[in-house]
Amino acid sequence: MQLPSDNRRRWRSRGRHRPQGEIFRQRFLLLKMLIVLLFGVLVLQLVRMQIVEHDAYQERAEFNRLRLIPDLSTRGLIFDRYGEQLVYNVPIFSAAVIPADVPKDQLGTVAAALSSITGVPSQEITEQILAGQAGNNPFTPVVVQQNVDEETAFLLRERLPELPGVQVLVESMRSYPSGTLASVLLGYVGRINADEYASLQNSGYQLNDRLGKTGVELIYESTLRGTTGYRQVEFDVTGREIRTIRSVPPRPGSNLVLSLDLDLQRQVEAILQDAMGDSTNGVAAVMDVNTGEMLAMVSLPSYDNNLLTDPVDEEAYLRLLNNPAKPLVNHAIAEVYPPGSTFKEVTGTAALQEGVATPDTRITSRGYITVPNEYNPGEVYIYRDWAVLGTLDFYGGLAQSSDVYYYYLSGGYFQDGVQVFRGLGAKRLAAYAREYGLGAITGIDLPGEAAGLVPDPTWKQETLHEPWTLGDTYNFGIGQGYLAVTPLQLLRVTAAVANGGDVLVPHVLRGVIDEDGNILRRVEREVAQALSISDRNLAVMREAMRQAAETGTARSGASRFVTIAGKTGTAEFGPQPDEGEDHPTHGWYTGFAPFANPEIAVVVFLQQGKGSRDAGPVASQIFDYYFGRERLAEERLTP
Repeated sequence: MQLPSDNRRRWRSRGRHRPQGEIFRQRFLLLKMLIVLLFGVLVLQLVRMQIVEHDAYQERAEFNRLRLIPDLSTRGLIFDRYGEQLVYNVPIFSAAVIPADVPKDQLGTVAAALSSITGVPSQEITEQILAGQAGNNPFTPVVVQQNVDEETAFLLRERLPELPGVQVLVESMRSYPSGTLASVLLGYVGRINADEYASLQNSGYQLNDRLGKTGVELIYESTLRGTTGYRQVEFDVTGREIRTIRSVPPRPGSNLVLSLDLDLQRQVEAILQDAMGDSTNGVAAVMDVNTGEMLAMVSLPSYDNNLLTDPVDEEAYLRLLNNPAKPLVNHAIAEVYPPGSTFKEVTGTAALQEGVATPDTRITSRGYITVPNEYNPGEVYIYRDWAVLGTLDFYGGLAQSSDVYYYYLSGGYFQDGVQVFRGLGAKRLAAYAREYGLGAITGIDLPGEAAGLVPDPTWKQETLHEPWTLGDTYNFGIGQGYLAVTPLQLLRVTAAVANGGDVLVPHVLRGVIDEDGNILRRVEREVAQALSISDRNLAVMREAMRQAAETGTARSGASRFVTIAGKTGTAEFGPQPDEGEDHPTHGWYTGFAPFANPEIAVVVFLQQGKGSRDAGPVASQIFDYYFGRERLAEERLTP
C-alpha cells in the first residue's frame, strides 16, 4: 500500500535557516553605514556653511541685526548769474515698506492696512513686496506711494508698531519756481530707472534714488548730488530700529551759478511768444561774444519741468510727448534747419579770404541767372534773386542779401560755356563752414545737441549716390539745399565774426560754489578753434552787416539804443509746393552789438515766417531790452 503524497513531502530536504543573530548583525551594519553617511552629509554641510560660505552667511546674519542705512545728501541749488534762485529742495513724505521685514504670515495684513491708508490697491502692494523679497535688495524700501500728505504720514506713523516693515520716508523733491521759463536749460530730476540703477549702483546710487534727467541737472549730476552718508543701525527681530552704532554724515552737493540772466530770459520769452504767429516752434538766444556765456536761451513751445519732477504727472507727460510741436525738445540745440541767407556770413568771409572777392567786387543782379544742365545743355535752370538789385559791391551784396551776388561767390558764373567769374567751389566753401564749427556739435554743456550737416560732393555721392552739380553749390552758398544748422551753431558763427575770429565753446555754467558761497570753480573762456580769416576780412564782413542793419534787409532788427550789425535769412523748406503756391519758409535773424565794441550776439528763428518781416523785429526788441532796460523801465513808469 502506497503512502500518501503529503507523507512523502516531509522527507524532502529543506534550505538552511539563518540564525537570528546573524540577521540582526547585518541590519545593524546597514544602520551604522546609514548613520555614517548622514553624519558625513551633515559634516559637509557644516563645512560649506561655516568655512566655504562663512562670510556670506555671517554677513546675512549680521545684516539681520546691523544694517547700513544710506543718508542721502542735500542736492545742490542752482542760481542765475545775479544770484536769483532757480530751484528749491522741498521735503515730501512717502509711504514705503521694507520687504525683508514683512513676515509671510502678515503679508496680507500689511498690504491691506497700507491699501486702506494710501488708496493703493492691496494686490499691487503685495506684488511689490513679493518682488522686493525675491530681489537682490530686500532691505531697500519699496515706495508704495509718493508725496503723501501730512495727515496720511501721521496716520502711518501711528500704526508703525503693528505693521512690520512699514516706514514713512522723508524725501526731497525739486521745485522750479520759474516753470517753463528756463526748463530747457535746467532740466528736471526724476526717480532712477532700472537701466540707470544697473549702471550706477556701484557709484553709490540707491534703488529709490533720484537723479538729473536732462538739462544742467543731468550734465552736472555729480556736482549737484554730493556724497551719500550712512548710519549703522541695530534692529530687533521685527525690523524695528534699536540704536545707531555709527554714522557718517553726507556731504551736500555744490551749487551751480549759471551764465543765464533770468530777467533777460523772461523778456526774450515774452517777445518771442508774441511773434510766434503760425510757427509751431521758435528760438531766441543771446550769447556773450567774448566769453561764450549763454545769457538767454528760449525754445518754444516749452514745458513746466515741475510736471516731470518725480512724482511725475503721467497725463501731462503723455500730452507733452504726443505734442507735434515737441515741447520737450530744445530747438536751439537739438533741431537743424537750413539757415538761408544768414549763411552768407560764411560764404562772404570765405570768398574774401580766398581772393574770390574784395570789398570792391561788383556783380550785377538782374533778378536771376541761368545755368545750363551740366548733363543736358539744352535744359536751362533759372536761379532767382529776391529782386532786381542792380550792380552791387561786396557791402551792397551782403546788405541787400543778393542771391545772385552769392551765386557768383560760391559757384562762379559761366557764360556761353566760358567761366567769367571764378567762385569758391563746394569743397572750399564746405571747409570754411566746418572751420566755423558747422557740421559738428558746439560742445555746449547741455544734452541732446545735434551736429547738423555741411554737404560736399563726397557726401552727396556716398549718401544719395548722385553727383554734385553747380546748382548744389549755388544753393549751398545762400544757405539752402542740404545744409542744416542749429540756431546755436549760427549764433556762434555770428559771435566769431564779432569777436575777431574765435569760435567759442558756448556754456551755461558760470561757476560752482559751496553752501557758504565760496567759489570752487570758475568756467573759463574756451576757444574751439581760431578762424583762418584775417582781421581785415572779418572787419569787412562786420561793416557789411552794419550796413545791412542800417539801410539793408536787416534794418528791422535795429535798436533804438545802440548801433548793431545784422543779417536776415528766409529759408525755404518742405516738399515742392503745387504750381502757383510758394514754399513755406523759416524766418531767421542774427546780429551783434554794439558795432564798435561787440558784447552780445543774438539769433532768432521762427519756424514759419520771413527774416526781415518776422524775425528781425524780435531781435530789435531783444537788443533794445538788453542795452536799454533801465531806460525802458523809466519809460514804463512815465505817465
